Amino acid sequence: MTPVNQSTPTPTPTPPSNPGSTTEKFRFAVVGVGQISQQAFIPALRSLPDAVIAAVVTGSDEKAEAVATRTGAGAAHDADSHASGRATVDDVDVYAYEEFPKLLERDDIDGIYVATPVFNHREFAEPALDAGIPVLLEKPMADSVEDCEAMIAASQRSGAALMVAYRMHQDAYMVELADMVARGAIGDTRTFTSTFTHDIAEGNHRGHSGFWGGPVPDFGAYPLNLVRHLFRAEPTRVHATGVRSRDRGFDFHDCVGVTLRFPGDRVAQYTLSYNAADLDTFQLVGSKGTITSASCFGFAPEPPRNWTLTTDQGTKHHEATSVDQFAGETRYFIDCVRAGARPEPDGREGLADVRIFAAIEESLRLGREVILPPHQFGPGLSRAQIRAIPPRPAEEIPDDDELVDQTPQDR
Repeated sequence: MTPVNQSTPTPTPTPPSNPGSTTEKFRFAVVGVGQISQQAFIPALRSLPDAVIAAVVTGSDEKAEAVATRTGAGAAHDADSHASGRATVDDVDVYAYEEFPKLLERDDIDGIYVATPVFNHREFAEPALDAGIPVLLEKPMADSVEDCEAMIAASQRSGAALMVAYRMHQDAYMVELADMVARGAIGDTRTFTSTFTHDIAEGNHRGHSGFWGGPVPDFGAYPLNLVRHLFRAEPTRVHATGVRSRDRGFDFHDCVGVTLRFPGDRVAQYTLSYNAADLDTFQLVGSKGTITSASCFGFAPEPPRNWTLTTDQGTKHHEATSVDQFAGETRYFIDCVRAGARPEPDGREGLADVRIFAAIEESLRLGREVILPPHQFGPGLSRAQIRAIPPRPAEEIPDDDELVDQTPQDR
């Protein structure tokens, strides 16, 4: 079996927008200041002394104020370098969404973090990439294969880095788990099953935005991405079954079961729900053992991620060290941009999952199995991607009731 890729990132054809060293601040523009930005990405930047928020793009003055006053994100911003005439809040320049083209005219933005609803990802990522600005794009990458391909093409045209924010790809938990499986800890992999459920409020944008706001592209990104890397392969067939809860107001299948067939006579199954108690588990069965986990996809320090390996030699339990996955992925992104290296979870990785999401949507519509066209897996995870940054103190993370101008996802 092939072990986890140990190589370093592949160089891009052009230098990064900020080729300077860590002596200069890496200036981010944040597009979309919803729950993930307020509770995860922006607090994570406090753990990165060489990163700063120079601008935000939002339709909410209250959110712009929160970025500056809660995090001190703009403390290192040099007002003399900015001549756009935009409003500022504590040295953070504020743009309305329709003013985004003005932001792209600046020459002092080193990277853009896009955290809008998935439907708007291409709208902001593609022009930013065409302008030569590296983009850290929240997952899922897009709501269509076409949009993924357009963003990949923009990255290739300009040479600007495009990284999809698979936060677990910089976490030793997932990287070392995939490495252990690839080195034959449980023999040949046979089956994978997983459950990922949560109770989502219909008032949150995820609760009323159709299939692409629902559990398959949202929660489903985790078991799908994990099994692809554990099997080191792409599925060939998909069959999905879904239900719509009568007592909820969702406009999509809020509980979905997915079955994937992989090369080598392997099967993966996972269940997702927006209308159930919290659970995130997986079970991986091989020819010589099993790996199970009772907590695997969360990013909060508690409960800690874990796995249990069982073979003829006995049972071994592992509990992962708590890390700030958002700080880790952002650290890795900055490192790649400054080194002129292509990130591993790039547009091709994002596309690999989106093509399967689209097939699941088709299977739900048709009520039958869908055959997937062949797709090359790779390059896979690397230990060089791991960035272990301790979590911020809990009091620095806004609670749901402290979110600004935002309906929390929790019901």
